[in-house]
Amino acid sequence: MRRHQRAALVQSRLNALYPEPPIPLRHHDPYTLLVSVVLSAQCTDERVNRVTPALFECADTPEEMMQLSVTTVEQHIRSCGLAPQKAQAIVGLSRLLVERHGGTVPSALAELERLPGVGHKTASVMQCQCFDIPAFPVDTHIHRLAQRWGLSSGRSVATTEALLRQLFPAIAWCKLHLQMIYYGREHCTARGCDGTVCELCRACYPRRRQKVTVHHA
Repeated sequence: MRRHQRAALVQSRLNALYPEPPIPLRHHDPYTLLVSVVLSAQCTDERVNRVTPALFECADTPEEMMQLSVTTVEQHIRSCGLAPQKAQAIVGLSRLLVERHGGTVPSALAELERLPGVGHKTASVMQCQCFDIPAFPVDTHIHRLAQRWGLSSGRSVATTEALLRQLFPAIAWCKLHLQMIYYGREHCTARGCDGTVCELCRACYPRRRQKVTVHHA
């Protein structure tokens, strides 16, 4: 099966399984989503969703958040991991949003990536989920799935993103990002599937029998 055929198979099955995938991080505007995505680095969405209600009750705008001390923010997000760095980033990006953007989250990728704690993947998530701008956010989990399904060589996250953009139409990128996240959590986990177990791994490589080695980013 050729790569484009595997891509078509993957997209068809994911559309059947997750026709309208919801955004997993709870938020009520672009700013609260941005903070939540920053918190989600090396942390589960479930944990972030437990932490953010109390944080946003204390401050849910850039103007309010920049008035808090880094220590105060850190106390709210301690269980998310990397709390000192994330607290510093949240206070810092809030201040820059007020100073440079009038308290509004920008939609341009370059402007988002200039904010503290906001890398390429986070900026791409914001473009997709807040501004309906085609982007294909790729984290280590999507990178793993793309390799297992033969959609990417697995050399790097950047390579995987470029290949996925080539294989799928831009109108589908944001939806596929979410669909792959849900499928990876429910059917093709890092430990639960070795490239031979889940439905899509078997469909993409029906003759694959022996355990495969997955390169992690």
